[in-house]
Amino acid sequence: MKGNNVKVIVVIGAGSIGQAIARRVSAGKHILLADLREENAEAAAKVLRDAGFDTSTATVDVSSRQSVTSLVETATAKGSIHGLIHAAGVSPTQASPEIILRVDLYGTALVLELFGNVIAEEGSGVVIASQSGHRLPSLPVEQNNALATTPTEELLSLDFLQPSNVKDSLHAYQLSKRGNSLRVMAEAVRWGKRGARINTISPGIIITPLANDELSGPRGDGYRRMINLSAAGRAGTPDEVANVAALLMGQDGAFITGSDFLMDGGVTAAYWYGELAPKQ
Repeated sequence: MKGNNVKVIVVIGAGSIGQAIARRVSAGKHILLADLREENAEAAAKVLRDAGFDTSTATVDVSSRQSVTSLVETATAKGSIHGLIHAAGVSPTQASPEIILRVDLYGTALVLELFGNVIAEEGSGVVIASQSGHRLPSLPVEQNNALATTPTEELLSLDFLQPSNVKDSLHAYQLSKRGNSLRVMAEAVRWGKRGARINTISPGIIITPLANDELSGPRGDGYRRMINLSAAGRAGTPDEVANVAALLMGQDGAFITGSDFLMDGGVTAAYWYGELAPKQ
């Protein structure tokens, strides 16, 4: 039975970053952990329960409208949605361009649309994007507007997202993550009409299982070079991402919405203006 006073934090993607953020913002609230794989959600829920958090789990495929709709129904049956942490996605090493666009671009737009319909007043959310979106050259204004505002079900039909125009999985990933930040900016207008806020965090290399896949994959040498030539000289941690998310989702961040926060140890700075800059 729905508890009238229960405040729910929905975490989509039960990995290291989603868990770290949930620990920072969910005291006294109910955490609904959703993941594509039930075993991942259950494992994360056990860790959080053992740390004193009230949790439940669900499975979700963010590339399916029916699945995300079902998750919204599950969440609203538990209480009012006061927080959304969207940390699900696939990386360039893990998937084809088609799957990346379907999960990372369309899936994020779908989550923002459907949870934006139910987010509570004074609610807030964060979407985990990527530094990769900041290394894509500037897009034409028309393409920016299309990524930000095209109806969700028409998004993957855009001409510049067709296979002939997307070079490879990395290009698809960069387009998706740029699209995430633009979509959040547009959705912030709609969420604001409900008295809620939504922002994007674009992390660099954060040590998670997904990052370890990248570091051990064909792009591993490139990732290590990025780390070594960045100002920080190291990879980040999920807890550092959670520090930023806690600001954005809490009262100290009440004046921040529709924004994208790049936190990559200086990798993007080095890419555009330092030793990582592409040779002309």
